[in-house]
Amino acid sequence: MGFFLGLFLGVVVGVGLVMAFVHSENGRSKRRGELAAAVASFARMTVEDSRKLLPAEFYPSWVVFSQRQKLNWLNLELTKIWPFVDQAASELIRSSVEPVLEQYKPIVLSSLKFSKLTLGTVAPQFTGVSIIEGDMSGITMELEMQWDGNPSIVLDVRTRVGVSLPIQVKNIGFTGVFRVIFKPLVDEFPCFGAICYSLREKKKLDFTLKVVGGDISSLPGISDAIEGMIRDAVEDSITWPVRNIIPILPGDYSDLELKPTGILEVKLVQAKGLTNKDLIGKSDPYAVLYIRPLRDRTKTSKVINNDLDPIWNEHFEFTVEDASTQNLTVKIYDDEGLQASEFIGCAQVRLQDLQPGKVKDVWLKLVKDLEVQRDKKDRGQVLKSSTNGADAESIERTANQKKKEVIVRGVLSVTIISGEDLPAMDVMGKADPFVVIRMKKSETKNKTRVVNDSLNPTWNQTFDIVVEDGLHDMLILEVWDHDTFGKDYMGRCIMTLTRVILEGEVRDSFPLEGAKSGKLNVYLKWAAQPIFRDNN
Repeated sequence: MGFFLGLFLGVVVGVGLVMAFVHSENGRSKRRGELAAAVASFARMTVEDSRKLLPAEFYPSWVVFSQRQKLNWLNLELTKIWPFVDQAASELIRSSVEPVLEQYKPIVLSSLKFSKLTLGTVAPQFTGVSIIEGDMSGITMELEMQWDGNPSIVLDVRTRVGVSLPIQVKNIGFTGVFRVIFKPLVDEFPCFGAICYSLREKKKLDFTLKVVGGDISSLPGISDAIEGMIRDAVEDSITWPVRNIIPILPGDYSDLELKPTGILEVKLVQAKGLTNKDLIGKSDPYAVLYIRPLRDRTKTSKVINNDLDPIWNEHFEFTVEDASTQNLTVKIYDDEGLQASEFIGCAQVRLQDLQPGKVKDVWLKLVKDLEVQRDKKDRGQVLKSSTNGADAESIERTANQKKKEVIVRGVLSVTIISGEDLPAMDVMGKADPFVVIRMKKSETKNKTRVVNDSLNPTWNQTFDIVVEDGLHDMLILEVWDHDTFGKDYMGRCIMTLTRVILEGEVRDSFPLEGAKSGKLNVYLKWAAQPIFRDNN
């Protein structure tokens, strides 16, 4: 009996121990799971989440929320010495900035000077600093700065019609990242030869303009011209890749300067659906293009009168200094004759998206402001064709030669293969399409046969066209619906010859402009002989 009782108690105790162990392990497993979930939640937290849990004033000073180190000590010292910095810097800014503004001065102004310039009582705040690794020949530092200043800046502006305007620049708000490079490193104190500085990133630049004793809105065009001038001057004169060099030790620092690295060839082809700025008739659009908005580097197209779908087909070349950071900017204006032109829209292309030696055709959607992307209004589109071409060596070689214009003459073979999904033109949901092949400059014209009752016609017809100036001519393919009593327009395809000239042959599908649907399948082949014409 005692044996069985001992056995029973032993079994009960053993089972109890096993159950206790299993319960303990289950509890530990559950706690580990909860801990893992908590750690995963913390890992998914953003900086804003952490700031909601604990306000910034409760963090110790060594906690930072970015890779940039805090500079509270520098801001404290800068605030103390700011009145002296203001006095010393104001005259320096006046003497150095006035020549820069003169370079970017809009054509409607005859002169622009500072009549008053002080930086105010509010010192800039440096919100972070970081060291850029990778270059052993120098030290690169980036300083993030914020300034909501109260400067007193008055510009003495004179227009070409003799009007003098004292214009005040107010409510300046600026946030950006400055890059400072100490280079080259030397074995002589202070251990670097020069300092390069540049605005690496402009995050915000806000300001307002006010005529002293008047309203600037009463002078149409002047406000936009001056604001654009200020933004262009800041954007181009101190923004990377531009580098301003301050020599510290005697030496040649020309290798630190910005230098040409290539040539960008741009063909401004056409625009469509532009916003109409005229109450009577249509806008008279023209385009302004630049990489850097210097006056001698800015290109302007011809004006196309009374047309919201203008065709320019103009060729421009631009010097590129840094393809990885620079952009091509296109701005479209409505010409107003003697009055200031009215802005229609703008667009931008990153040069790093282009391949050297390759042609890229791009439709660019026009917006009101390149920095504000909330613009939902349809302002139209502009088509440009870009080629990222010559290198620095060929630029220098070309500069030492007489400028020559290249005329490309040859034979263009155009094969109209077929059409797809063309728009219906009759009550039966069909069409009788044919294609008219035109060269814009030479005005030659050919046409295919009519294909009856088809929205997906096949032609397979080839036309050989002698082209006298391939770089400045255009191929226009118009699709028409044949009718007993005439013909009805269906749409068109417009293309430059740049791509086929460079590649020799092109087989592609081109969407039909001006139609709800449809495209043409086309094969192009080029055989040419270049002719050089001396411009001198």
